Amino acid sequence: MIFQDCKIRYQQRKNINTFGIIIVLKQKLMPTKFFTNQENNSLLKKFEGVFANIESIRHFDALVGYFRASGYFKVRPFLDKIPKIRILVGINVDQLTKKYHDKGQLYIENPEETKADFLNETIKNIQEADYDEATEKGILQFIDDLVSGKIELRAHPKKKIHAKVYIFRPANFNEYAPCEVITGSSNLTDSGLGTNPESNYEFNVSLREYEDVKFATDEFERLWAESVPILQAEAERIKNSSYIRDNFTPFELYIKMLIEYFGKRVDYDPYNIDLLLPSKYIRLKYQSDAANQGYAILMKHNGFILADVVGLGKTIVACMIIKKFIYENGTHTKVLVVVPPAIEDGWRRTVKDFELENHFVFITNGSLHKINDRNNYSYPNPEDIDLIVVDESHKFRNDSTEMYQALEEICKIPRKRPAENGDTRKKVILISATPLNNRPKDIENQLYLFQDRRNSTLESIHNLQEYFKPIHKQYDQLAKDLSELNPKDTQYIQKREKTLKKLKNLFQKLRDDVVEPLVIRRTRNDIESNKEYLEDLKAQGIKFPKVDDPVALNYTLDEDLSELFFDTVSLIAGIDEFGNETDGLGYYRYRAIEFLAKAEDRKLYGNVESISDRLSAIMKTLLVKRLESSFYAFTQSLSRFQKAIDNMLAMFEENRIFIAPDLDINGLLEEGLSYDEIESKINDKGGNNKAFSKDDFDKTFLDHLKQDKEKVDELIERWSKVRKDPKLIEFTDKIQHEFFKPNQNISGKLVVFSESKETTQQLASKLAEITPKKVLTVCAENRKQMEDIIRDNFDANLEEDKWQNDYDIIVTTEVLAEGINLHRSNVVVNYDVPWNSTRLMQRIGRVNRIGSRADKIFVYNFYPSAHGDAQIHLVNNALRKLQAFHTAFGEDNKVFSILEEKGEGALFGNKIQKEESEILKYLNELRDFRKKHPKIYDQMAKIPNKARCGRKISEGRQLTLFETETGEINYPLQDTSLTYLKSENHPGIFCLITPEMNIIELNFLQAVQLFKASESEKAIVLHALHHKQTQAALAYFKSEKNQENIQTVSRRNLSPAENKAITNLNAIVKLAPTEQKQNALKRALDIIRKGTYASKGLPQSINDFFTAHQAMLQEPDKFIDQLFLTVLDRYNFSSFSEQESPLEQPNQRGIINPQIVITESFS
Repeated sequence: MIFQDCKIRYQQRKNINTFGIIIVLKQKLMPTKFFTNQENNSLLKKFEGVFANIESIRHFDALVGYFRASGYFKVRPFLDKIPKIRILVGINVDQLTKKYHDKGQLYIENPEETKADFLNETIKNIQEADYDEATEKGILQFIDDLVSGKIELRAHPKKKIHAKVYIFRPANFNEYAPCEVITGSSNLTDSGLGTNPESNYEFNVSLREYEDVKFATDEFERLWAESVPILQAEAERIKNSSYIRDNFTPFELYIKMLIEYFGKRVDYDPYNIDLLLPSKYIRLKYQSDAANQGYAILMKHNGFILADVVGLGKTIVACMIIKKFIYENGTHTKVLVVVPPAIEDGWRRTVKDFELENHFVFITNGSLHKINDRNNYSYPNPEDIDLIVVDESHKFRNDSTEMYQALEEICKIPRKRPAENGDTRKKVILISATPLNNRPKDIENQLYLFQDRRNSTLESIHNLQEYFKPIHKQYDQLAKDLSELNPKDTQYIQKREKTLKKLKNLFQKLRDDVVEPLVIRRTRNDIESNKEYLEDLKAQGIKFPKVDDPVALNYTLDEDLSELFFDTVSLIAGIDEFGNETDGLGYYRYRAIEFLAKAEDRKLYGNVESISDRLSAIMKTLLVKRLESSFYAFTQSLSRFQKAIDNMLAMFEENRIFIAPDLDINGLLEEGLSYDEIESKINDKGGNNKAFSKDDFDKTFLDHLKQDKEKVDELIERWSKVRKDPKLIEFTDKIQHEFFKPNQNISGKLVVFSESKETTQQLASKLAEITPKKVLTVCAENRKQMEDIIRDNFDANLEEDKWQNDYDIIVTTEVLAEGINLHRSNVVVNYDVPWNSTRLMQRIGRVNRIGSRADKIFVYNFYPSAHGDAQIHLVNNALRKLQAFHTAFGEDNKVFSILEEKGEGALFGNKIQKEESEILKYLNELRDFRKKHPKIYDQMAKIPNKARCGRKISEGRQLTLFETETGEINYPLQDTSLTYLKSENHPGIFCLITPEMNIIELNFLQAVQLFKASESEKAIVLHALHHKQTQAALAYFKSEKNQENIQTVSRRNLSPAENKAITNLNAIVKLAPTEQKQNALKRALDIIRKGTYASKGLPQSINDFFTAHQAMLQEPDKFIDQLFLTVLDRYNFSSFSEQESPLEQPNQRGIINPQIVITESFS
């Protein structure tokens, strides 16, 4: 029985298999009615076959869930013989039902809403279609077919149509006439038709039986009767609401470009944030605007630089932002303000006015380590701080200082209490009117206080470190070129102008890419060119005084003094007036470690040659600066140098030479300490503080010292015979006849600056002799005690009934160059011009402030001699720094005059013009247009992407660009196109495409000058290359070149310290005893890859720990615990929110959804 059952089953299986073979054979012999989009057997091919082989077809009906105009374009070439095409489309009933449900209403079919939904979908489809000439012709043909009635469109208002049915019928449809119906999964779209290899996989069936076609036709007619016609009138709306509209004007596209570029920046409410101001403060719209913008940047980028020029009220703007942040973040908010000691009291007064004292902690620049010291209970821990404000942030431009590293650690350690959205990043406000002091590195290092080096929040620059590398290289070369120029060269001025032009171009790039999105910077010119701001200032009786061009005060040296001056410069600088090396001072007093005979002794002090070079250069620089400050300051410094040499020689005579970096040996000797007492202090200090014998030094060292002594002694002897100082004489004359002219100096008060404390003492003494005016002398030692006196006598913002007139003249060092108001005076005298041009701007800013009663500010500069200038490269250095500053930030006053005037003599050169913040100028233009024409503005804002127009240009017009490497390049504009492209994860680029299809990427300021158009300009027909050029720009935008900012960081981009730290952590991450510690180690690795901390911070701390505890690696658990206790715990890795961790969410790559915003073609 069992065997019989098995036999039956075998026979059944055999029969089945035989039947399967028959089916397969039948498939081979008979063509199937089914087809897919595979192997060139697409729906589009079926359409082509039907229309080509059944010539009697005169009716084409389509019932589809989705209709794309692009799909129609592809089918349209086969439909010329078809007099009437009917297409019935479903609408998104689910979406409409939800829309009404959300309103608590029942969806009832609405013909107008059905029509609108279909039209919007069609317009969207046209906007998303490929941008090429063939597609565009298809779109226009589709609209023409709608207008002519060749195509009739209807949308069904209530049925969720998912069917896809295509009916082909002859004019006389009957059971004997050829006909066909195709149904399946393919919609009338590009993908459904199978027009390219990436199309959807579709499954369709073709039926040619009369009954099948008749059934489909009847069902179609029933649905057609229920549907809403899309009338011919709607065709024009489709055209006018999409990019194929042919009447865009150049002016419309110019405004549209500005709207797209500035985005939300055009929307601001200057009154909202005003409510945060104390009642006694003046409400100024330009300050409110800055506060609104600053808050938005702060929340988007975790920080920003507030860099308004001096005197516009940056502290007030900062406090408005802080108060808004506290309201949004919560009453627990802690704010750390990092300030130089000189301006702390001013901050405390303002914070008290804003009633924010309970939220604030103040700390001076040199005390930041106290925040990081968790055993110091006088200050909060870093993670307790939510917002950090750094005033005079340019003091943190050097990332190698301990002060910088301490601040970076405070800024980057996550806050303990996340924001409502889970954000644990601290927010940072940097305040400085002069954030760019010398080099691009200055602003780069400040940005790293709130940006990660290789993971920035800037859409267009993901890796700031890589972005800055070529900029530093080019800047260093240009600085070198500038410093090596010879004033005696007949081509000197032309060469310098060319170099300065390259420098300006370099900083324009920096401004456009980095400064514009992360820095708020307004000059007085910016504010006065804004009508709203200006009207607001006038309404409140506030005016900005104009700063007259600086007046040059030159002093003349007689023949004997000239010879002594020239000899002195040659001796102390080691060169003569022609730049030739001379037998100058060797400054051997400061090179002792270089002459230690034993290698082990030299090793105590590191690179002794480099250190000796630096020390001697510092002394050389000091003497030159003192010489140009005043003869008195110079002779005092020279005498101290002589004493230092004598002390060293005396130590050789005693055979006890002290080298003590941590002690002031000269100071101890001056105090009268014995050699034994000094050696005892050296022994207490230990380290590399040591006493040597003369045998420990190279035999030539003593000879060098004696040679320096002879030169210095002779120089002091010659200077001791000088009985007059021409600069002091000139100053005396101007005090009596110039500085107090009633038509200029309206208040009778004067501010005099000098870099040298000894010079200020000499000036105060001289003033006491020649004028009855009362003189206040201020230096670092007495500034704190004098603060109230200074306010009472020189601060115009003090209530007028509290004004005092105890002093008329204030003579001060740089200690009053920042953080103080001196604007009851409107006259500034720079007795010496500081080498750091930033300080010069700061000085002028003390009197050029809001609240000044004067109409003009007068600046007098005593210029250094031409000879001294040539030796120390003062002019070139100052111009280089000023040019960099002017270009990157737009300074609104000249500070050097003669140094900036072209053609004033072979020594001086390029004129640096006043410069507005040009980008802000265009933003103000857009805001002004919106205010005057709100309806037109709204219409232009709705102009669709891909909008374009042709523009007529004058013959020979060209675009001139300046490349730092190659110089000027001219691009003829004839037959070019200018395209603006954006994407979801990229702010956009501007491309000029040449007839040869070369892509020139432009910055905003270059592009806007081409886009700018008058309201009356008419568009012309697009030239023949338009589509091809636009496609080339889109391909460039999507190319790898523009995705470089969205790539992961490779190890070669990291510093040696970072690479070593990563290697060290990778070695132990899997050995971590707990999952929590393993995750913390992974976060530490990620933080290092991002460049959150400088190499000398976290990475170096990790490496130092590994080096010091190598032996402990034998016990991994103990090693890792100690690593956390010693290093990692203070960085609080456990507080990083999951949303920040790339372990959970890797960075997106590639340009997402690229869009052509606008194109203009020039003919």
